[in-house]
Order: sequence, then C-alpha cells, then structure tokens
Amino acid sequence: MTGLIIVIAIVVLLVIILISAYNRLVRLRNNRENAFADIDVQLRQRHDLIPQLVDAVKGYMKHERELLTEVTEARANAMNAGSINDKIAAESRLSNALGGLQVAVEAYPDLKASQNFMNLQEEISDVENKLAAARRFFNSATKELNISVQSFPSNLVAGMFGFHKEPMFDLGDRRAEMEEPPGISFE
Repeated sequence: MTGLIIVIAIVVLLVIILISAYNRLVRLRNNRENAFADIDVQLRQRHDLIPQLVDAVKGYMKHERELLTEVTEARANAMNAGSINDKIAAESRLSNALGGLQVAVEAYPDLKASQNFMNLQEEISDVENKLAAARRFFNSATKELNISVQSFPSNLVAGMFGFHKEPMFDLGDRRAEMEEPPGISFE
C-alpha cells in the first residue's frame, strides 16, 4: 500500500512539473509574440513614412531610380510578410535599402537642406530609435524562450508540444550600424 502511494505521489509530481513547464513555455512564447507586436507598430509607422521620404527625394535624385525602386520594393515586401520570421527577413532587406538611400542622399546638399526632408529625417530617426528599443525587448523575450526550450527538463516538454528555438531579430551585416542611434545632420 505504501509503495502504491509513493508511485502515485511521484506520478502526480511529474504531472505538476509537466504542466508547470508547459505553462512557462506558453507564457514565454506569448511574451515573444507580444514583443513582436510592439515592433510591428513601429514598423508600420516606418512603412508609412517611406513613401513620403521617397517622394521628397525623387525630385533631387532623378538618376537614382534603381535605388528608389529598391526601397519601394523592400517596403512592399516588408508590409506583405506574413510570419514573424518572414517579417524579420523583409525588414532586414528594407533597412539595407534605406541605408543605401541615406548614403546616396549625402551627394545632394539641396535635398539635405530641404525642410520637408529634414522633418522626415527626424520622424524616421524617432521611429528607428523606438524600433531599436522594441527590437532589444523582442530579442530578450526570444532569448528567454530559447533558453527554456533548450534547457532540461523543459526541453522534454518543448519537444512533446512542438516548441522550438526561435530566431532573433537579426540585422545581419548592419547590426553595429543599426544599434547606434541614427544621427541627423543639418549640414
């Protein structure tokens, strides 16, 4: 009789550990998705500003059509991306395209002196700063989930219920540049 009680107690304890680990994984996954929702808000603001930026630049950069087309296409791809992972990849491409645009703008002093362009630069700078903060929070939530998915004993529960390691919001080659707050030059 005592042996049966011990076995039942062990089974109950294992069930409690299983439920606890599962609930923790669900909470961490939801935190990650919530963190990406914060990023998504900032991305939408950036997407809304890009057509205005392209319009402001068009008149000055007539021979830079390819660059403007790349920015426009990257924006469209970013807006149409479905999953979090697809959005991360599309946003990295958009960030690279915007970086190329910023480099090209340096050759146009009249454009840099335009009040409309300067206002857009300030707005984009503000959105980029907010994006950097939201990205750090998202990556922190992703890291916490990944640690839980890979750690024992929660990795056993993760495997049983389809949890897996999730990618960070990686900026690829532009990581160091994008982690710096964007500067605004009024030269």
